[in-house]
Amino acid sequence: MAKLTSVYVCQQCGYKSSQYLGKCPQCDSWNSLVEQIQEDSKSQRVKESGEKAQIINLADIKGINYQRLSTKIEEFDRCLGGGIVLGSINLISGDPGIGKSTLLTQLALNIENTLYVAGEESAHQIKLRADRIRSKANLSVLNETDVDLITESISLARPGLAIVDSIQTLETRDLTGVAGSVGQVRECTHRLQKVAKDLHIPLFLVGHITKEGTVAGPKTLEHMVDVVLSLEGETTGLYRILRSAKNRFGATDEVGVFEMSDAGMKEVRNPSQIFLDQKIQAPGSAVAAILTGLRPILVEIQALVTRSSLPAPRRIGSGIDNYRLQLLVAVLQKRLGLPLFDQDIFVNVTGGLKVVEPAADLAICMAVVSSFKDKAIVPETLFIGEVGLLGEIRAVSSLDKRIIEAGKLSFNNIVGPLQSKNLHGAVRLSFS
Repeated sequence: MAKLTSVYVCQQCGYKSSQYLGKCPQCDSWNSLVEQIQEDSKSQRVKESGEKAQIINLADIKGINYQRLSTKIEEFDRCLGGGIVLGSINLISGDPGIGKSTLLTQLALNIENTLYVAGEESAHQIKLRADRIRSKANLSVLNETDVDLITESISLARPGLAIVDSIQTLETRDLTGVAGSVGQVRECTHRLQKVAKDLHIPLFLVGHITKEGTVAGPKTLEHMVDVVLSLEGETTGLYRILRSAKNRFGATDEVGVFEMSDAGMKEVRNPSQIFLDQKIQAPGSAVAAILTGLRPILVEIQALVTRSSLPAPRRIGSGIDNYRLQLLVAVLQKRLGLPLFDQDIFVNVTGGLKVVEPAADLAICMAVVSSFKDKAIVPETLFIGEVGLLGEIRAVSSLDKRIIEAGKLSFNNIVGPLQSKNLHGAVRLSFS
């Protein structure tokens, strides 16, 4: 059997070193050397054993059950594209205390024969949370951080679902790096991935995030998994939003909305009603219809425009892209002649939702205009449309779905592009 050794490899140029170096001698990159496992004489071993790679024809694959595994949580299934694909690797991340472990504990209790691998908590702590969610909870827990023992346990137990909380706590003795280092995270994920694919067992990994809001560890971690989910929201608020950032088996812009309670995460079946529940009729408020995957959601856009005392007025958006906000403000100044050059402009999407599609452009513009003129928008008015640099209102996709959702909440005055008889159309931004 070949001997396993560790070597430090530069991620920029491939330089190898037997010990860690802060600076690569070959390409002068700093902190680019990562510990990896190297198997001595691997090519020679393959030649001696006569091993051959197996080529599989897809037409020969028969008898596979293509049905997904339901989480029994409708909002969760929506983000996964309809349920859990057997053998898939799913990564879920979020701020500390946002509810990742709570949501996955609910998932574990809903699916029989689930193995919960706890690297951060004891079995007693997990029991406290499980009993809070469901009385007399029945769940198998493995308290272990050695990835080799974990993969062996998964191979022997053959669970219907495996959950690892969290990947940053695991380590392998084949590497000298501490748990959570780039080399350890990548190698542990690779070994878990191999056993999950070989045994066709779905696997959920909990990933920590950095202060910048990205998943901690190497970027290759996100490339190695099939699905990346992020749990968002204010830790002091009631609502949590589960967002799909990557999905090899479904849409990547789906969101699930949950309400945090003592008994765990409760599904929000009508997010539009929740996001507009506390809306008041005041200047600076406009309603937009956005599309998340296949589901339309109505959200409130709030804007505050006030005179600035700074040489460069601020343009700050919460829930929308700041660059998009600056572009829309420039369009308002140029096409409508609004004197916004000395005004601070703050725009917020209520409910903690993040809006990435341009269909909310018109609502953002109208909220800014409403706040600047200190005049409230007519009640039950909905804005749909992308705003171009020339001031034109451009069409967006799935208009009919948005209109149907608006009708459910009694929004009868709909303003948007000239594309449907149900809209009060406009080809350019106009103001009086």
